[in-house]
Amino acid sequence: MCRFLAYSGLPVFLEDFVASPCHSLIHQSLHAEEAKTGTNGDGFGVGWYGDRPEPGQYREVRPAWSDENLLSIARQVRSHLFFAHVRAATGTATTRANCHPFVHGRYMFMHNGQIGGYGGIRRKLEALIPDSLYAARAGTTDSEALFLLALAHLEQGFTPGEALAAAIGDALSLMLLSGTREPLRCAAALADGETIHAVRWSSDAKPPSLYLCEKPDSIVVASEPVDAARECWHALPCNTLATVSAGRVTLTPLTIALNEAA
Repeated sequence: MCRFLAYSGLPVFLEDFVASPCHSLIHQSLHAEEAKTGTNGDGFGVGWYGDRPEPGQYREVRPAWSDENLLSIARQVRSHLFFAHVRAATGTATTRANCHPFVHGRYMFMHNGQIGGYGGIRRKLEALIPDSLYAARAGTTDSEALFLLALAHLEQGFTPGEALAAAIGDALSLMLLSGTREPLRCAAALADGETIHAVRWSSDAKPPSLYLCEKPDSIVVASEPVDAARECWHALPCNTLATVSAGRVTLTPLTIALNEAA
């Protein structure tokens, strides 16, 4: 399982969460506490919004703990909204194109979890991505496929929360049709430069960990608490959508409907 962090609030340096805290994301890349494996060394990525509508992005296949460029970027870049992710691969290659976060236009996405039996439904899942977006598929992960499917639903007029739910529903429908017994587990975050939409959902009773920390000047969504102020961190309920906008968090149930056309 991967580990990730999404920040929204007053502009801060990325290092304040990626590198400096006692359980920073770089620390989690070697010592994750709430994942199947403690090591997340199959690449990493950061994405941030600055003065332009589209986010900046840096991804690399080296482990986060050994990349001096990450430390330099995190020390220099300040942002009001950024993502950071350390990867533990689940069956796909360790390549830059498979590292999170994924970016398309003004949207940014990252994911932790699994689509059960992905190898058996990958071709059918990719077939649901419209031609207008399929050319943007650079990697092979289920995560990127979910991102592009969510963007396709956004183009259809869905809200971001509805689009994420529909993308999960697309995958779940194909899983059920294929007869896989493996679960679909999903912790994910989607941003547009102003708002973060984070989901925690699972088809079984074992969703990936995901926490919220609300402070007067910022809101953080993370796989694990990054600091010792544990009274701030609260687990996001399972099967929930968290919308972070204008310094507020709204929680709503995430209902997944099957795609009968899948």
